[in-house]
Amino acid sequence: MTAVATSVEGFRRQAPRPARLLLHAFLALVSLGWLAPLALAVYASLRPYHETAEDGYFSLPRTLTLHYYASAWRDAELTKYFLNSLLIAVPGVVLTLFLASFVAFAITRVRLRFGVPLLVLFTAGNLLPPQIIVVPLYELFKRVPLPASMSDSLTLYDSYWGVIAIHVAFQTGFCVFVLANYMRTVPYEITEAARVDGAGVWLQYWRVILPLCRPALAALGTLEFTWMYNDFLWALVLMSTGDKMPVTSALNNLRGQFFTDYNLLAAGAVIVALPTMVVFFALQRQFIAGLTLGSSKG
Repeated sequence: MTAVATSVEGFRRQAPRPARLLLHAFLALVSLGWLAPLALAVYASLRPYHETAEDGYFSLPRTLTLHYYASAWRDAELTKYFLNSLLIAVPGVVLTLFLASFVAFAITRVRLRFGVPLLVLFTAGNLLPPQIIVVPLYELFKRVPLPASMSDSLTLYDSYWGVIAIHVAFQTGFCVFVLANYMRTVPYEITEAARVDGAGVWLQYWRVILPLCRPALAALGTLEFTWMYNDFLWALVLMSTGDKMPVTSALNNLRGQFFTDYNLLAAGAVIVALPTMVVFFALQRQFIAGLTLGSSKG
């Protein structure tokens, strides 16, 4: 009888509650809502345009082909534009994480007198809508000189440096906020022990704190790469040379003057989205670990 009672009690504990079932159902619906546009784009990219024009996008396919992917890659010159996006996103992510981690280290470990107001200032910078400073930045970038080896226009305008700089400026505040809150969870005794062993500020940052922040850095790196890679506004405003544009602008090459093949455009959009998916799956474990930081103790 005791064994039976114990098994019944264990079943009751393991049985899902209605609230949890409702939560899982809600999360499943939200996930499907986010995946539906991507699934429809992939489905449309595999069908000829005349078929979807006759039967509609939600009809059963008569023909499935990868022809549009080859055409999108060739017609949009995606190889060149992929390289342009990487020249902007990779240095932007590295600089943002380096500056943000160093500022967060200074705020949380060096114990600056104005550390908290400085953190509030960096966080408040994220509340500024970027659209309201488009015109001032456009005029400023045309007046900031650069040597010919760094910019063909001899100014910050129409150069990769300008787009990288604006991404770093806007994203550093968010990264400082996240990293500072994570670094506060690292015991102070660790840096005090390193200081007793003779480690300076740089060694404390580079050899002690930064390795412990790897999950947070991986999560932020994934998000920042996605945001910078998918950006279209700043490249459109701060660049004028078409060959320097990022890959998000290459999709315009697939739009005709009088007619647009949306199945071809869908294939191009799927190809453009692949690098962000590769980055996410490559850093998936660290990304999830970074999202769950502080969710449990002990």
